[in-house]
Amino acid sequence: MLVSTIKEHFPYYLQLIRFDRPIGTYLVLWPTLWALWLASNGIPDVKLLIIFALGAFTMRSAGCAINDFADRKVDGKVERTKNRPLAIGAISPKEALMVFAVLSFVAFILVLQLNLATILLSTVALLLAASYPFMKRYHSLPQVHLGAAFAWSVPMAFTAVTADAPPFIAWLLFAVTLLWTTAYDTMYGMVDREDDLKIGVKSTAILFAEKDKLIIGILQGLSLLLLILIGVLASRGWVYYAGIAVATGLAVYQQQLIKDREPKQCFTAFLNNNWFGMAVFIGLALDYWV
Repeated sequence: MLVSTIKEHFPYYLQLIRFDRPIGTYLVLWPTLWALWLASNGIPDVKLLIIFALGAFTMRSAGCAINDFADRKVDGKVERTKNRPLAIGAISPKEALMVFAVLSFVAFILVLQLNLATILLSTVALLLAASYPFMKRYHSLPQVHLGAAFAWSVPMAFTAVTADAPPFIAWLLFAVTLLWTTAYDTMYGMVDREDDLKIGVKSTAILFAEKDKLIIGILQGLSLLLLILIGVLASRGWVYYAGIAVATGLAVYQQQLIKDREPKQCFTAFLNNNWFGMAVFIGLALDYWV
């Protein structure tokens, strides 16, 4: 009975974890790759690359499952989410929890391949990922909570490489990721702002109100300034800064997209952050190669 149910509902499980929408995995992966390259002086271990890439996918997928469980009573009232599997009753809340548990277990098996310090850090990653979806009911900064969850891969990556406590530069990169994530997830929140106001869900898009574009710009600017500081501390060359220049251009473009707060354009701006993360990574990787 269980096997037949899983087989029948498997396409819905893929929808639950946004398998067809990998943007979330990319946004987790880019800072992880930044960290691995910096911690390894440009030559990361292939085993670590595979483990962290798979970990980014599994934890993002687990996060989607627990998010939809948390939002199962409100997703049906939001235009963008009304057709999610739990919202339409295609799968049960118990199944969503099962998917979350299985993916979290897979992520744990992956992290067991790393050193003890990284394993200990991974418990914080799980707590952040599991608690984030519920925060939008209790405070107005759930995007910051998500930023911490996404950024936690940075100290983990450094510890996996060095088997030591993350250095100062790792925490700077953690701050970059937290600020950047808060900025782009606020763009994402702008898409649902009207629906969220109706159903009582909190977000930075609501908190920032008419100052949303300004605060997003400040967060983006701080992220870029910290990336420049990291480049100085890591003795990076002109190719790295060329990547930062491209990322700066993309941040300006995103501001143009959100200037009228039109939901579709705000969503496009959110998606554009994949290219922001990629630009920083390509600049960093090529700089080490050159």
